[in-house]
Amino acid sequence: MTRCRLCGSATLASVVDLGATPPCESYLAADQLDQPEPAYPLHLRVCTDCWLAQIPPLITPEETFSEYAYFSSYSTSWVEHARTFVADAVQRVGLDTKGSDAFVVEVASNDGYLLRHVVDRGIRCLGIEPSVNVGAAARDAGVPTLTKFLDPATGSDVRAEHGPADLVVANNVYAHIPDVVGFTQGLRALVADDGWVSIEVQHLLTLIEQNQYDTIYHEHFQYYTVASAARALASGGLALVDVELLPTHGGSIRLWARPAEVAGEPTRQVAEVLDREKAAGLQELSGYTEFSARVAKVRRDLLRFLIEAAERGETVVGYGAPGKGNTLLNHCGIRSDLLAYTVDRNPYKHGRFTPGTRIPILPPERIAADRPDYVLVLPWNLRAELVEQLSFVHDWGGRLVFPIPELSIVEVAP
Repeated sequence: MTRCRLCGSATLASVVDLGATPPCESYLAADQLDQPEPAYPLHLRVCTDCWLAQIPPLITPEETFSEYAYFSSYSTSWVEHARTFVADAVQRVGLDTKGSDAFVVEVASNDGYLLRHVVDRGIRCLGIEPSVNVGAAARDAGVPTLTKFLDPATGSDVRAEHGPADLVVANNVYAHIPDVVGFTQGLRALVADDGWVSIEVQHLLTLIEQNQYDTIYHEHFQYYTVASAARALASGGLALVDVELLPTHGGSIRLWARPAEVAGEPTRQVAEVLDREKAAGLQELSGYTEFSARVAKVRRDLLRFLIEAAERGETVVGYGAPGKGNTLLNHCGIRSDLLAYTVDRNPYKHGRFTPGTRIPILPPERIAADRPDYVLVLPWNLRAELVEQLSFVHDWGGRLVFPIPELSIVEVAP
């Protein structure tokens, strides 16, 4: 990668180099364990002109998302997050006043985790989801879903067939597309000339401040501040009008945008977050220079704990097999001698192995059967939910381990 994918600048500065890893969602079947496995550089850089943080587009979205291992509905808290969003958005956008004319589109709609709440309200909707398998699950759940990637042509085709959308939702997808300008133009093609676009994406500010480097992986092509997100939206004819700070994924931003012609002035909240980002140095190199050293400390602390536990004869297993966990496992070089296995609620992953590190993925019931000394929680962003779900490890004196933002060993209450 020699030029910024947003502004075209050639001035890209290194933020952190995580070596080379396989794509984080390429879980292995047992018959693939003796086959070679491709790995790609994972090096985050930032453009010193527009301050978009980005990695090289070494894999295509088609390679990752045509068949996808992540189903949103397996996270109880995420489904509740979606339900609350839909209730609030109906009021904010005035969907309940539009009657049968109201229309909502979600891009990267996954298994219908969000649009099912729209369906329940009797509001016309459509999901645009590139993954064949999760899109089929959405349709089975009664959510109309088109199997497509969004680009300007797809946006125009959907608008021509279904009409313009009063609300376009794009949660946790704005980082997943290498052609950020074309995708944004697709959003503009979908939305009504007086409509709204809502985007949720991880906030680079919290990624840097909280050492959340495991959220850097090949599916995530760019990492946004509010400042760089506003520039990205403008590239497709949208203007940022409001922002919300969310706790999801360790710290996210919800961007509210409208067609530039009707947007008006942004809210005071936008200015306040921009000021926070500037104070953190994220519009100059000083805000990025210490991140690599803090990432190295996370790695050393986790490895030291796992090695010392193994030398004491204690057992450590994992909980969850998320994409972020695979960045962490590969960067730390963790294998099954230090982490016997991990478990996941998603049956799609059972019997498979983590990419690169090749750690077995088993059903969650295995933890209670084996009664390990420690459970390493890989989806640390669901900490509150998982401390409650895993409270049963207290029965035998087990403890939970959270690796980020710093190593934390938790004794759970019964």
